Amino acid sequence: MKLILKQDVATVGERGDIVDVKDGYGRNYLIPQGLAIFASKSAIRTAENEEKQISLKKELDIKNATKLAEKIAATSITLTVKAGEDGKIFGTITTQQVADALAEKGLEIDRRKIDITSDVKALGEYAATVALTKDIKPELKIWVVKEEE
Repeated sequence: MKLILKQDVATVGERGDIVDVKDGYGRNYLIPQGLAIFASKSAIRTAENEEKQISLKKELDIKNATKLAEKIAATSITLTVKAGEDGKIFGTITTQQVADALAEKGLEIDRRKIDITSDVKALGEYAATVALTKDIKPELKIWVVKEEE
C-alpha cells in the first residue's frame, strides 16, 4: 500500500515521503492515527507542492537564524545580582533572566531555547547556548556582577 506521510514516523519515514507499507499497518494504524493518507495522483501533486513551500520556508528560516546567530554571538549580557562577600550569589541565574536581558538589547529569544552550560552560583563569566535551529546554536557570554548597595 502506498501512502504519503503527514508526520514523521520513526520506523517508516519523514513527513512528505511516499512510502510502501503493509496493508494492515497502513489501514489499521497510520491512516486512523492521522499519520498518513492514500497516495493518489492528486495527493502526490499536493504533497509535492507542500514540500516546495516547506523547503522555501526552511531556507528563509535558516537565513534569518544565521543573521540572529551573528548578533547573539557578538552580544554579551551583564546580570546584576545580590551576592555574599565570598562571591557566591543568592539564588541562581535562570534562562528567563537571560531572555529578559536579551530582550532589553532587542533580541527576542524564547527562554526554552536558552541553555546555560554550567550552574551559575558565583560571580564571574559564564556561557550559554541559544538553540535557534537544530544546527545553529550560537554561544552567548553572560557576566554576573555584584549588585551595588
